[in-house]
Amino acid sequence: MAFEQATIRIENERAFGELRATLDQVFAVDRVTKLLKKLSGQNIRIRDLDSIIAAGTLDVLCGNRLGATRVSYQALTVSDQAQVRELYLSKIEEVDPELRLKFKKLFQYY
Repeated sequence: MAFEQATIRIENERAFGELRATLDQVFAVDRVTKLLKKLSGQNIRIRDLDSIIAAGTLDVLCGNRLGATRVSYQALTVSDQAQVRELYLSKIEEVDPELRLKFKKLFQYY
């Protein structure tokens, strides 16, 4: 019997969709290097989503209004925020292994 993830209903689909689009855009193959360079310059670890959102990193890389990602994230319920974090962490795992090695300091677990 294989593991099957439970589906949890999204309560604020608009804000969740905006965040999903932002993450898809930032983790696109042609943009992920910019994200890693930006985080390296800001000295923020890749798994620290709260700091990334607070710093406005995703907004800058996507051309969003500064603070738009934070507002959307804060508009979500706790369970929706958890699903955004899970989505974000799954995007991290899709990063090319060569880039992960090049920016290994960002990917370290302290």
